Amino acid sequence: MSIEAIRGSFLGEDAVILRYGSYEAAVIPSIGANLISLRDHAHQYTILREPRSIDELRAAPGVYGIPVLFPPNRYEDGRFPWNGKVYEFPVNEAATNNHLHGFLMDIPWNVEGFGSDELESRVVLSVTIDERHPVYRYLPHRFTVRLRYALDRDGLRQQVSIHNEGTDEMPCLLAFHTAINAPFAPNSKPSDYTFRLTIGQRWELNDRMLPTGRFQPLTAEEEQMKQGTASPYHAAMDNHYTAEPQNGRNRMELYDARENVTLVYDVGTAFKQWMIWNNNRSEQFFCPEPQINLVNAPNVNLPADEIGLFGLKPGEIFEETSRIYLVRGKL
Repeated sequence: MSIEAIRGSFLGEDAVILRYGSYEAAVIPSIGANLISLRDHAHQYTILREPRSIDELRAAPGVYGIPVLFPPNRYEDGRFPWNGKVYEFPVNEAATNNHLHGFLMDIPWNVEGFGSDELESRVVLSVTIDERHPVYRYLPHRFTVRLRYALDRDGLRQQVSIHNEGTDEMPCLLAFHTAINAPFAPNSKPSDYTFRLTIGQRWELNDRMLPTGRFQPLTAEEEQMKQGTASPYHAAMDNHYTAEPQNGRNRMELYDARENVTLVYDVGTAFKQWMIWNNNRSEQFFCPEPQINLVNAPNVNLPADEIGLFGLKPGEIFEETSRIYLVRGKL
C-alpha cells in the first residue's frame, strides 16, 4: 500500500501530493493552498472538479477544488463595518457592485511541513497577515490561517484554524467554495445522483444577491434536499440557507445509484450557513459551500448569533474539522 507525502507538480505547478492506499490528493500552495484534486484510483473516482490547465485555475480560482473564502461571499458596496470602523474592500463583482469572496483563495501560502506514517499522509499550510502583507490594507489585523490536510484509510480530513495574533479583536468569517463532481464516477450520469444537505430555512436574496433578512418558503425540491431525494440539478441554484445539523452532524451526502455509493462531506457544526451553487444546472459539478456567517453579515441588522457574526479576541483561535469520505450504499 502506497503511503507518502511528496513535493511534485499538478498541471506543471508546484504541489504537495498526498497518497494513502487508493486515495490521492494534490494541494497547490501558490494558488490559495487549494486542495485541487481528490481521487480514489481503485474506483476511478474524481471527487473534486479539476481544471484542465493551470491558466484555467488562475482565471477562476473559486470554482475548482476547495478554495478558501475569507471573508466569504458578498459584501454590499465593498463596505464592511466592524467594531465602530468601516473597512473598504475592492468591488470585484461589477454586476452587483459588491465585493466577492475575500482575499485568500488566489495568493501564495507557505508549506509548514508534510510527511507520512502508517496512519496518514499529511501537509500543513499557512498564510500570515501582518503589516507587510498586501491583504493587511483591507483587513488591518495580524492573524494566521492554517490548513492541515490528511489522507488516511477513510478518506480526506481537513483542519482549519484562524489565530488572532494582533492586539485587537478581529472578525472571524470563513467559508469553503467546495466544487464536487457529479458525476464523480466515470460511467455514471447526472441522473444517477441524488443528495441530502442539512439545511434549515432559505434566506431571501435581493437582486444584488444580498440577504433581505427574511426567509422564503422551501420548494418541494428543497424539502427533498432535506430527505436526500433531490437531484443536485433540479433547478438552477445560487441559494443561501441556514444550517440545521441532523444527528449532531452538518453535512452533504451525494448518492450515486449506479455505483451504490455515497460521498459524504461532513463540515462540522461551526458552519451555521450553507450556500449551494450548481453553475446554472451544469450537470457537471455543484458547490455545497459551508459558511460560518450569513452573506453580508456585518451589514445585516439581525442578532449576531443568528447570522454567525463573531470575533476573535487577541490570542484566540477558531478551529474546525471536516471530512470527505465514501460509504457503500445509501445512507
